[in-house]
Amino acid sequence: MSRWTGVGVSPGRASGPIARVAEPLPEPAAHPEPADPAAEAARIRPAAEEVADALFQRAARVTGEAKAVLETTAAMALDPALTAQAEKLVTGRALPAPRAVFESANGFADGLAAAGGYLAERVRDVHDVRDRIIAALLGATPPGVPDLERPSVLVARDLAPADTADLDPGQVFALVTAEGGPTSHTAILARSLGIPAVVAVRGLLAETGAVGAVVDGSTGAVELSAEPVPTRAAEPAADADWDGTGRTADDRPVGILGNVGAAGDARAAVAAGAGGVGLFRTEFCFLAATEEPGEDVQRAAYAEVLAPFAGKPVVVRTLDAGADKPLPFLDMGTEPNPALGVRGLRVARDRTDVLDRQLSAIAGAAADSGAQVSVMAPMVSTAEEAAWFAARARAAGIDRAGVMIEVPAAALTAAEVLAEVDFVSLGTNDLAQYVFAADRMAGALAELGDPWQPALLRLIGMVGRAGAEAGKPVGVCGEAAADPLLAGVLAGLGVTSLSMTASAIPAVGAAVRAHPMAAHRAAAEAALAAPSPAAAKEAAAAALA
Repeated sequence: MSRWTGVGVSPGRASGPIARVAEPLPEPAAHPEPADPAAEAARIRPAAEEVADALFQRAARVTGEAKAVLETTAAMALDPALTAQAEKLVTGRALPAPRAVFESANGFADGLAAAGGYLAERVRDVHDVRDRIIAALLGATPPGVPDLERPSVLVARDLAPADTADLDPGQVFALVTAEGGPTSHTAILARSLGIPAVVAVRGLLAETGAVGAVVDGSTGAVELSAEPVPTRAAEPAADADWDGTGRTADDRPVGILGNVGAAGDARAAVAAGAGGVGLFRTEFCFLAATEEPGEDVQRAAYAEVLAPFAGKPVVVRTLDAGADKPLPFLDMGTEPNPALGVRGLRVARDRTDVLDRQLSAIAGAAADSGAQVSVMAPMVSTAEEAAWFAARARAAGIDRAGVMIEVPAAALTAAEVLAEVDFVSLGTNDLAQYVFAADRMAGALAELGDPWQPALLRLIGMVGRAGAEAGKPVGVCGEAAADPLLAGVLAGLGVTSLSMTASAIPAVGAAVRAHPMAAHRAAAEAALAAPSPAAAKEAAAAALA
């Protein structure tokens, strides 16, 4: 049995036979030239339609987020810009259709990668669509998850949303990938399904003779065996002790909230027992728009998401757009380093009209829904920026305003920032990216994005202390909040609310409820003193044991 180590991104231990996700087909050759370029080009659109039809058929069999993912991928396959560019490569350069699709899609993917941030996360989707269309042109089996005849451990280079949108957690006991990171699609999917997962296991795919695997999503350990191993699913998280009220064993309040981006997410969070919403992403109203949605359109869309939380607190994040999420109507141009460019609040200060209309729509939706709405701004760096946003929000009729702490400068000046606003919320995904100068989508740097990194925990502790001294709330709405063990550490660092995907809510609530605040603080101190993420996790677990 060989032992491998990656980054554990969804806790639990499971084992079983390995099912390998098919690798993409080899890069298509640029020769021979087609005898009839026009006829060859005419093959591309039907192949794309065949891929889209298959995805739409899968979408028809599922609901919710899975349905949305499959329909979005199908729409990407039908993108006329992608197929038109490929057709031009056939007729203009006499490329075979598979090669033309390969080059056309890669051009789109390169543009997304250069944009960074949210759009860089879509590169895997473009590659997935590319490979499916090429397989259709060649009459080959498309890449993706095989049909599973028995419960298995899924092993892959990486997973695209369409690969996994309709996975059955009763058949997939764990996920292991060679690439990806703590905020990758695989990580988020595994946490939503409640199955163990380890990503960034470098060299994993070289073990072609392994037939069984033992996966520990808590430690990041993976054991591969050439012999069969017992088939065991992870035990479900112990959440029976959580009654839906976020608090420690000694009744210190810790909000257990949901992260939402659409009405379906809101309903799922309510069903899971969320006490409110710590992060309502409003980008869903803008990302597919070629023109800015009108105030009435925004108001209605926000009210639909807010309605399930009537009488409960909801924190709405204003538009997190800019160079890394370029929207046509903003016309922001291009930048050499988008992740460090004009995004979030920086866009709002340039386009105050867009911000003011959004704030007015949020205020109207709050009145329509009865939710207790606060707003917060993304990508804030200074106390002056925080004060500017708070004044703008209050002028729009929203009394409670806060900001995201995603930039190290804001964490280091948390006391000054908190003097200007009513609360702050830590976006641990971006904060880790900027602290370690490590792209959160780079699999080779995944360990640097581990939320257990002591340097990141120390920054969180600084913000927690500033919040306590100011008497103002400090939340965490990054993926770190979904880890039950880390949730207690965060509470011990002074975090007063945790916001996460709906599926993680019961387990996190139970973990916080299991110990008094003094124990969580002891776990936090132990993690802060550790030299590495793995050591921090072990130290925290030992302190709570």
